[in-house]
Amino acid sequence: MTRGSDALTHGFDALTRGLDGAGAAPRADGGGVVLCVGCRMDASGRLAVWRQLAVSCGLSTAQQSLQQLWGLLLLCLLCRLCFRLEVAPAAKHLASLLCGTLGLFLFFGLQLLWVLLLSGLCYLALLLSPRPGSRGLLLSGVVLLYLLIGELHLIDMVTWHKIRGSQMVVAMKVISLAFDLDRRAVGSLPSPAEFLGYVLFVGTAVFGPWISFSAYKNAVDGPKLSWAWLRRSLLSLLKSQACLLVSTCVAPYLFPVFIPLYGNAATQKWLYAYENAVSFHFSNFFVGHLSEGTSMSAGAGFTQEKDKTRWDMKVVSPLSVEMPRSMVLVVTSWNIPMSRWLKTYVFKNTQKLGTFPAILMTYTASALLHGLSFHLGAVLLSLGFITYVEHVLRRRLASIFSACVLSRPCASDCSHQHQKNLWVRLLNLLFSCLVVFQLAYLGSMFDSGEDEQEVEEGFAAIHTIQRWSDLGWAGHWLLFACWVLYRLIQ
Repeated sequence: MTRGSDALTHGFDALTRGLDGAGAAPRADGGGVVLCVGCRMDASGRLAVWRQLAVSCGLSTAQQSLQQLWGLLLLCLLCRLCFRLEVAPAAKHLASLLCGTLGLFLFFGLQLLWVLLLSGLCYLALLLSPRPGSRGLLLSGVVLLYLLIGELHLIDMVTWHKIRGSQMVVAMKVISLAFDLDRRAVGSLPSPAEFLGYVLFVGTAVFGPWISFSAYKNAVDGPKLSWAWLRRSLLSLLKSQACLLVSTCVAPYLFPVFIPLYGNAATQKWLYAYENAVSFHFSNFFVGHLSEGTSMSAGAGFTQEKDKTRWDMKVVSPLSVEMPRSMVLVVTSWNIPMSRWLKTYVFKNTQKLGTFPAILMTYTASALLHGLSFHLGAVLLSLGFITYVEHVLRRRLASIFSACVLSRPCASDCSHQHQKNLWVRLLNLLFSCLVVFQLAYLGSMFDSGEDEQEVEEGFAAIHTIQRWSDLGWAGHWLLFACWVLYRLIQ
């Protein structure tokens, strides 16, 4: 479960830290309303809290996020206009490079030099690659070495945590380009301007997502300006703001302010865990929709069908996460471009080792890209086991009962005898509930934290262990029970 792309992670953190505590105001005395965990409120009290949240949190959050983002959006539009000019391709790549560098400077200041250093080292490695067929593995090693050097505190921890997301986007781009060169999907090594224009493309440089080299080339030679382009870009930006408001102003107060559920000491911690998980989910949706908006504003994210252009970039699918059929679909819907990247450049290259080793290698690669963070690594590796056990268990149940209970929905012409029976729906609903339970369990650690330094530098291992220990390691026990069931019916 990757958080978009960690500037991705930093993008959201930077915005929320720049909100001057807007999201926390309703819990403080100074906000005029004091929230008491577990306290029961009548309708009038709940309405008063809603008003306070709308004023002190909602308006402030929307206003200050726009203040943070308007410069980047302006650079995206400028890049889009440059791509429409009748100039040499090298000039367009240079415009992409300059706009991307300015975008990084707006968010990271001079710390962007570390991103530029990674980009330069990777191009140098491509130039010096001894054999064309080994570029993919060579670039993977260079990127891994660079990220490990940064993680080993040779670079200031706070600085590294802030730029880690943009580093990850650059890493994914150069690795995919290297493998595409090996496969001859890309004909020849790009020029320096073309390469840097791609890896620092302003639409993806700060918030992602990963796009392929061919998608960037299509953006450079993209279609003319249209209402469809503008409408789709604005829609994604509006969705991102809505998700930011939910993450900041709704999810932290979900129980009992918005949903009147109260629990005892045993259940209250699970309600709190679910609140943390939902807040974390919508922070990811915010970054995902924002990256859709910035990418399309800059000219990427379209498909051409004959004479029709469709602006159809999709980074996240919130409904597939919040109303899941399976953990497999949650993982693929969490960050669709990154899921595609992992499948194409990691899973398929390691599948000859076997399905389970390939899955572990895929999640390990995702964890390494996100940095040597214990809590992210623990979540991602746990997800690797959960998705594998869920997949094989549901596949076995589908075979035994000849029913449509696979992790992914069956095609309309599948050979299963039982497709829409009531018991089939109930069994799928049971698996959906188990996924929601696991998501609350895994997401319980992604709270804001009481220690500001801990948030800046990333959570320590004790934070993860403490959160899961408080919940009795229930998610891992459930995983073990599902594995035992699978072995019994295998």
